[in-house]
Amino acid sequence: MRAPLSLLKSERPSADRVVPPTGFTARLTLLTAAAMAFLAVFALALSLATGRLANRWADSLARSATIRISAPPDQMEAQVAAVLAVLKTTPGVASDRVLGNDEMKALLKPWFGPDLPVDALPLPKLIAVTETSEGVDSEGLRLRLQGEAPGAVFDDHTRWRRPLVAAAERIRLLGLMSLVLIFGAMAGMITLAAQAALAANGQVIATLRLVGARDTFIARAFVRRFTLRGLAGAGLGVLLGMVAVAALPSTNEAGGFLTGLGFSGWGWLWPLIIPPVAAIVAYGATRFAATRMLRRIR
Repeated sequence: MRAPLSLLKSERPSADRVVPPTGFTARLTLLTAAAMAFLAVFALALSLATGRLANRWADSLARSATIRISAPPDQMEAQVAAVLAVLKTTPGVASDRVLGNDEMKALLKPWFGPDLPVDALPLPKLIAVTETSEGVDSEGLRLRLQGEAPGAVFDDHTRWRRPLVAAAERIRLLGLMSLVLIFGAMAGMITLAAQAALAANGQVIATLRLVGARDTFIARAFVRRFTLRGLAGAGLGVLLGMVAVAALPSTNEAGGFLTGLGFSGWGWLWPLIIPPVAAIVAYGATRFAATRMLRRIR
């Protein structure tokens, strides 16, 4: 089997005349490769973005914890002081901080609006805890809090972190599966286009056989032409896709909804692998179609 890169240079230029340079098969191949490469750019961007998102969630929540204190108003200050005293003697605690009313209001704003009277509500006190790289003995800290401050509940965010990271990983897997489906659809469309071109040139193929041309010579012409069409169409699709990704609003402008969808740094080089992969797909699809159709055309 000839390597796809060797098809960029034809040993016999006359062989290219077997395949019509224009027509619906040429347009179909170019448009299919361009459209699929355009979608592949977004699928790749989704996979990379969710990978960064999973790492960011894991890092931001891995060393953070919260202590919620629910107690009668006359006992609240005493329990807060007791919890702070426990944290000062707990190994693995880097820092702790009692959230003020303004921070509590900011946390509750998405659910209750900006006019929530925080001072008039019996809200629990929250203490933000930052852990060191060694971490905190969660079970030991919970037992100490039960004895010193019965109204305190320690939350290390494990129940939040794991589902979020798992969801991001599944979205990344979905993006990779989308890439496989996109290239599979591209292979199917190019196979149909190659079969149509071979069928339309049945008389030319028969004539070439009469003058001594072998099927490998004929198939090589089709494989080379359709591989180059797939490469050119994919290159155009990648260019348009990268422009579209670059035009997406930033995370700040979108309010964080897009979670940084796109590429960053060296990640912009990843879409450049799509055209070569598309050329390999076109090479395999056309070779399969040519081998199969030439057996039928007699």
